[in-house]
Amino acid sequence: MTTKTKTARNLIEGRSALIVIDIQKSTFIDNSEVRSIDNMPGYKDRMIAARDLVDAAHENDIPVIFIQEVHRPDLIDFGRELDGDEDVHCLEGDPRTEVAKEEMGYRKGDYIIPKRRYSAFFGTDLEILLRGLKVDTLLLCGGLTDVCVHYTFVDGHQSDYFCRVAEDCTGGSSVEAHEAALKAMEYLQTGAVQDRTTMIEAMSSHEYTN
Repeated sequence: MTTKTKTARNLIEGRSALIVIDIQKSTFIDNSEVRSIDNMPGYKDRMIAARDLVDAAHENDIPVIFIQEVHRPDLIDFGRELDGDEDVHCLEGDPRTEVAKEEMGYRKGDYIIPKRRYSAFFGTDLEILLRGLKVDTLLLCGGLTDVCVHYTFVDGHQSDYFCRVAEDCTGGSSVEAHEAALKAMEYLQTGAVQDRTTMIEAMSSHEYTN
């Protein structure tokens, strides 16, 4: 057991943004028993719960950034993504690929960042947007906990952002993978894993300084 002195961190340090990862129409219109990507039990309910975070962000003037996984129909940009358990998914032009705007309470002034890979940072302009917004803390929700949420968290961590994840507003490919990913994120930043009630309270009570 490593013993060291740590600086206590607030849930929100500086300015924050809510990052809504891959909550797309497929979650709400595709009820197939066999899907292109496995979801843990209760996955849809966890995505619905993320609406509470979006509403709280809007109420407290916190930027909301929707991340959308999307691939070209000729599959040219999948790379190695289909070498594992996942089948073809999130194709351009497929209604299931669209951001779940109605379900998530999307508003004019929110941002949408398309991505071709798992991390919301890889090959996108997310970093430019965050710098423009002067963001210090990333509040993460969505799916999959063990894939796109985890990899976005890691890239945010390595870019020196404070990263927090709402454990009850994320869902993994399985319960075991969900829990393991949360543990891995908590390892990187103590206090990273929060529930949505605590996160909403932090959004409502945090005072921003320029």
